[in-house]
Order: sequence, then C-alpha cells, then structure tokens
Amino acid sequence: MAKNSYKMQPFFIARGVIFNFVGQIIPIFVGIVSTPIIVHDLGIERFGLLTISWTVLGYFSILDFGLGQAATKFVSEVLGKRESIISQIIWTILAGQFILGFIGTAILYSIVPFLVRILNISNDLLGEAKDTFYLIAFSVPLVIISTSLRGVLEALQRFDLVNLVKIPANISLFLMPLIGVRYGFNLTKIVALILLTRIAVLLVFAFLIIYFLPEIKYFSIYFEIFPRLFTFGGWITIARVVGAILAYSDRFLIGSLLSVNEVAYYTAPFEMVTKLWIIPSSFAITLFPAFSSLKGNGDDYKINELFCISLKYLLIIQWQVILLIILFSREILQIWLGMEFSQKSTFLMQILALGVLFSSVAHIPSYFLQGIGRPDITAKFYLLELPIYFLTNWFLIKNFGIAGAAVAWTLRAFLDVGLLFGASFKIYQVLPRLLINNGVFSIVFTLLAVSAMAYSLKIFVNGFPLWVKMLIFAIFFSAFGYFSWKKLLNSSDKKIVLKMIMKREGL
Repeated sequence: MAKNSYKMQPFFIARGVIFNFVGQIIPIFVGIVSTPIIVHDLGIERFGLLTISWTVLGYFSILDFGLGQAATKFVSEVLGKRESIISQIIWTILAGQFILGFIGTAILYSIVPFLVRILNISNDLLGEAKDTFYLIAFSVPLVIISTSLRGVLEALQRFDLVNLVKIPANISLFLMPLIGVRYGFNLTKIVALILLTRIAVLLVFAFLIIYFLPEIKYFSIYFEIFPRLFTFGGWITIARVVGAILAYSDRFLIGSLLSVNEVAYYTAPFEMVTKLWIIPSSFAITLFPAFSSLKGNGDDYKINELFCISLKYLLIIQWQVILLIILFSREILQIWLGMEFSQKSTFLMQILALGVLFSSVAHIPSYFLQGIGRPDITAKFYLLELPIYFLTNWFLIKNFGIAGAAVAWTLRAFLDVGLLFGASFKIYQVLPRLLINNGVFSIVFTLLAVSAMAYSLKIFVNGFPLWVKMLIFAIFFSAFGYFSWKKLLNSSDKKIVLKMIMKREGL
C-alpha cells in the first residue's frame, strides 16, 4: 500500500484544486510571453512546422485509449477498497500503453513521407521536416506511458508532485526552442531537446511511483482486468473524440456557410472565454480520483457531500469571473483586438461566456459519473447531442450568422449540463435535497441577484472612464466577497479557506 496516507478531507481536495490551477496557468503565461520571441528567432515556417508536429503528436496521443484516466480511476478505487493489487493494475495498464504506443509509432512513421508531401513545405526544409516527424513518431510511447504514470500519482492525490514535474515539462515546450535557436540548432535538434525533457519526465514519474508504491518493483500482469480497463478507456476515448467535434465543428460550418473572415470574428472570443475552463478542469482533475476512491470504499454519503461542496465552490468562483467577462466584453475586445472586433464580436462573446458557465458546471457531474465507473453516460450524451447540435448550428448560422453559432453552442452546453445532472440524480441518487442542504440553490439565487445588480450598475457607469468603472466594480465584488464569507460559506468552508491561507496541515 502507498507510503502516504490517502487524504480525502475537503482541505486536501481544495489544495489539489489550487495546485492544478497553478500547474495550468503558469505555462499559459510563459507561452504568451515567449511565443513572439520563438516566432521571430525560429522563423515563420519552422515555427509552423513545430506547432504542426505537436498537433500531430496530440492526435496520436489519443491512442492511449483512455488508459491514462483508467489508471487514475482503478488505482483510486483499489486504494479506497484497501486491496493489494495496485502493482498488477499499474503493470497491466503500462503493458497496454506500450503496445498502443508502439502501434502509434509504426503508423506515424509509415505516413511521414505522405505527411511531408501534403504540407507544402519549402524544398530547403523538407529533410528537416521529415527527420522531425520521425522523432515525433518515436515519442508517442513516451507521451502515452507518461500519461498513465501521472494518472497513478493523481490517484494518490499527490497533485503537488504532479505539478512540480508538469510545470517545468510544459514550460520546456517554449524554453527548448529558445535555447536551441541560441545555439544554432535546426528544428530536428530542437525537437530532440524537447523529447529529452519528456524522457526525464517519464523517469521522474516512475521514480516517484516506486517511492510511494514500492511493490510496483515486482512485475505482474492482471489479465482479468483487461476487459474493464479497455471498456472504461474506450468510452473515455469516444467522449474525447465526439467532444472535440462538438467543440470545433462550428468554425467549419461558419467557414462554409459564411466566410473565413467570420471564422476569425468568432474564434478569437471563443478561444479567450474557453481559457476559463482551466478553473473547472482544476476541480475535475482533483475530484476524479476522489470520487473513484470513495466509490471503492462504498462511502455514498461522502460522495454526495463532495459533489455538493465542489459544485458550491465552483459556482462562487466561476460565476463571478464569467459575470465580469459578460459585463466588460466590449471593453476587453476593444483593448485586445481593436474596435472592429469590439463591434462584431461583443454580443457573441457574451453568449459564449454564458455557455462556458454551463459547460464549467457540467465538469462536476461528468467527472462524478466517470469516477463512479460510468464514463459511457457522458459519451452517449455527446453522441445524442451531436446531430441535434449540428442541425441547430446549421440553422442558426444560416439565419443569424456568427451570433447564431454562439447561441447554438451555448444551447448545447445547457442541454449537456441538464442531461448530466439528470443522470447524476437518477443513477447514483445525488438528491436535490442534498443540494439544498449544502446551500447550492441559495448560492445560485444569490448569484442571480448579484448579476442583476451588477448589470444595472454597468448601465449606470457606462459613460465613465474605464479606470473609474474598474474601481467601482472592484469595490462591488469586494463587497460581494465579504458577503460570501459571512453568509454563503458555512463554518467548515471558512475553516478550509483559512487553512489554505495559513498552510497548516490537519483539520
């Protein structure tokens, strides 16, 4: 069994959320700062090849067949049951990942000549591009196996260690090109540097797992679990593929029904508001192993309690961020992209932000259902939504342009969150009364009232200078923060927050 005790208290869940949020936000900031320098030093064509190579690797990483998430699920469940088959499960998953990674390498290696031909690469970069894609092909098993190793650490709730490894690894995607250019490396050598960091990441993850789970030193395959692993992972894969189609098919419809220019007016605000998914995904990454472990332990009460508490925290945080985006969409777009985007994209950015709120809330029931072993539900809902969304999107784009696309996407997000909550209520009996008892409904009504007041205030201050508006709303949201502390959070919530601030251990 693991050397560390498995922490299921709300404090450790909250701490995990913070670690995961920081682990996602730091590389984003590094990327924003370093990308212009990389483009300038590497050149447009080489930078394009670099981004295409990582896109290709991202597509081939789907060949992990959901086993990375399965590692988190099944190891967490075994920890909850306190069974002694963790080593067999991990080795079984790693064996499956190695086979799938080898298949991915063989496929990608064989299509490299075709890939290079269709990309319209200049003659002087053809050899460099081909060597780069060959390197990417050999990296597929590294990436897939690292995903499973990371999943095991997440099952142990060691998000501090996961992010201590993940942050430098993600930063290296931007740092290595800068180092390579400085020393006159071509693209192939720069990618080789990045792959060396991936090998280092894999070795560090392996070392940490051996430290916490010494029994993994002994190789053992658990063939009986193969069907369960691949069934679980298969549904995860279906959900990912269909989810990607649901997320990005709108821009293809806009491009075909309207114009490529309209795609730009739609995509820019879409990419900005969907960056806010890092908040719910930080919750989801943390909650998934917690739900899995509690399911293994058979603790239905704590599962329901964790569901309600997580939903409450997410609503308080994400709703305020989305509200600010909706209120200041025009100003944000004008400062970021100019007056033309502000005039064309303000309304659709507001609609998309509302959709992001719905999809953010959907993270809780989605990962709850996956954690209790029902990933098929999310995948089936996506398959159900796909034709409905496509037809709705086509009709609204045809009649209302890019604003119609935003409305269709938001309606689909609303349908999705409704279906997932309905499934949670019916399948695992997360009862609405528990949401009432934990203050979730009262928080929703309070946030609706605050939104109405904020909207009225925005109308009142509309003619003021931007700095005055910012000052007024800083005071407004500070007052709401004080109200939330006094009225919306109970004594247990306040204790968790204070512990996070004071960094103390133990409740």
